[in-house]
Amino acid sequence: MIMLSPIKTYCIIGDPVQHSLSPLMQNAAFSALGIKSSYISFRVPSRDLKTSIESLKSIGIAGFNVTIPHKISILKYLDKLDKTAFESKAVNTVKNDGGKLVGYNTDIYGFIQPLYERNIDFTGIKILIIGAGGAAYAIVTALSYVKGIAKTIVVNRSSHNASKLVLHALKLGLNTYKDNFDNLSKLALQSDLIINSTSIGLNNEKSPIERDYINPNSIVYDIVYKPIETDLLRKAKAVNAKVVYGYEMLIAQGAQAFKIWTGCDAPITAMKKALFGIFGEPT
Repeated sequence: MIMLSPIKTYCIIGDPVQHSLSPLMQNAAFSALGIKSSYISFRVPSRDLKTSIESLKSIGIAGFNVTIPHKISILKYLDKLDKTAFESKAVNTVKNDGGKLVGYNTDIYGFIQPLYERNIDFTGIKILIIGAGGAAYAIVTALSYVKGIAKTIVVNRSSHNASKLVLHALKLGLNTYKDNFDNLSKLALQSDLIINSTSIGLNNEKSPIERDYINPNSIVYDIVYKPIETDLLRKAKAVNAKVVYGYEMLIAQGAQAFKIWTGCDAPITAMKKALFGIFGEPT
């Protein structure tokens, strides 16, 4: 008798989560390799995180992604942390390993890979990070692996959260300090790499930095991937600054998650095609 393998289920949890392109991307990857799996999204408010994780575990979820605002708070509900999650103190990918939920952070690779692909020279550069949430922890962890960065500045509306992120970065050996959010424009003009690690732009919000304060010689990296071109990136392109799109990080981290779950290299071409269709990647 031929035994058919059961269909495995994966998902993404967060709040909000309706904007997520991960189901489209991951389902395309499963289909391209003929893997019998499905990927869906669940809106999980912060108050329901614990019970939701317990429910996912009880139904035997094969794995899941974690997005805002749960990347840090989920740590205490997992059974084990991979090195990436331990170092970054944040989780965006979980694998069910024989009933044990193991946390990973593929945002680290996802963030840095687009910069490596551009052959960025990090020697002596000044970096500005906007935000101090779970994604920012992965970002400073990734930057701590890079040699030659002069300094990294964290700007966040919550000074307390900024201080916690700075402490984390300092422990990783990254020369980091915080500054006031009111100084954002001045700091942006003096920075070589500007990173928006917040969700500003997700709902087409106005850029936190005006066009006149973006240095044409800088690189502007917005991790928001929907819309593909945020107001921040539009302003950066208007002054001829280099830009890094959030979808680049999305695909890179998603490919890493796919490999963790399946053991297979992700079909990047199929994932990109699912996101961009016949029109191809934006330039």
